[in-house]
Amino acid sequence: MAATPVPVIDLNRWTSSHGAGRERLAAQVDQSLQATGFLLVTGHGIEPDLPRHVRAAARDFFHLPQAVKEHYDQNRRGWIGRERVTTARSEGTHTPPDLLEVWSCAADSSAQPSNAQQMPCNWPDEVPTLRPLVTEYTERMRALADTLLEVMATALRQPVDFFTRHTTSPHWDFTVNWYPSAHETGAAAPGQFRVGPHTDFGLITLLDRQPGKGGLQIHDDEGGWQDATYDPGAFTLNIGDLMARWSGDRWRSGRHRVLPPPSDAPQEELTSLVYFHACAPHTNVTSLPAPLGRTSYGPVRAGDYLHDKLQTILG
Repeated sequence: MAATPVPVIDLNRWTSSHGAGRERLAAQVDQSLQATGFLLVTGHGIEPDLPRHVRAAARDFFHLPQAVKEHYDQNRRGWIGRERVTTARSEGTHTPPDLLEVWSCAADSSAQPSNAQQMPCNWPDEVPTLRPLVTEYTERMRALADTLLEVMATALRQPVDFFTRHTTSPHWDFTVNWYPSAHETGAAAPGQFRVGPHTDFGLITLLDRQPGKGGLQIHDDEGGWQDATYDPGAFTLNIGDLMARWSGDRWRSGRHRVLPPPSDAPQEELTSLVYFHACAPHTNVTSLPAPLGRTSYGPVRAGDYLHDKLQTILG
C-alpha cells in the first residue's frame, strides 16, 4: 500500500531565523494542517538516544510477568493491560478491545512545572531507569510542543503566545504503547486493531514511532486508509480535536489507526512513544471567527472536554 505523503517541516527554520523566514514556515504549516492534519517535524533538537533508551526501559517493563505488572495498575495510570482500551469508541465505532499494553502518566497541572509529573505515584522498582527517562523525555516534549504552538499561532496570524499563554501549567499525557507480537496476542478478531480508528483529543500529539507492517495508517478523504510516511529522524505531529475546534475547523483533526499484528510477520512487536499536549484544564476554547475559522463552535472548557473523551475509551 502506498504511503500517504506527510509534509516535512524543519524546525531549524523557526529557531534560527526571524521575520520573513518564520512567516514562510508558518504558511507551510497552515497549508499542511488544512490538508491532512499531520506533519513530520525535523530539526527538533532531540537526541536519538533519548527515545531509544525510553523504549528499551519500557520494553523491559512490558516483558515482566503479568503478576508483577498488575502491581502498577493505578486507576487508569501506570500500567494499563490488554482488553482495557477501545480507542474507536471515542468516535462511536464498535470494535473489539485494542491489542496493546500501555504505560501511562500525566501532569498534575496544580504542581510546579519542575514537579509536574505526579501520576502515577508508583513506578516499577524492577525497572528503575524508567521514571528518570520518562521525566526527561516529557520535559523535552513539552518544550518542543510549545515551540510548535508558537509556529502554529503565527500560522493563524495570531500573537506568538496565543496558545502558549494557556500552557504554562498544561494538561499533558504521555503513553508508551507496546504492541505485542502475534505470537503473544494470537490472531486479531475481525475489526480488531492495535489501536482502533480515532482522532486525538487535545491540541497536538507528538509521536516517536517504529515502522512495521502492523503500523500507523492515516485516513485520506480521497484514498481511504493509507500507510503513514515514516522518517526515522522526525517526530510525527498531528493535531487533535481541541485544536481543530479552536481553529474553527480550518485545521483538521487527523483520523488514524494502528494495524493489528501482521500474520506474515508474527514476531513483530512495536513500541510507540506518544506525547499528548493540551492547555490548562480551565482554558475556555472558542473557535476563531471567519475568515480564518470555517465552523463556529460554542466555548468549551478544555479539562471537561478531555475528561469526557477519555472516559469513552477506557474500560
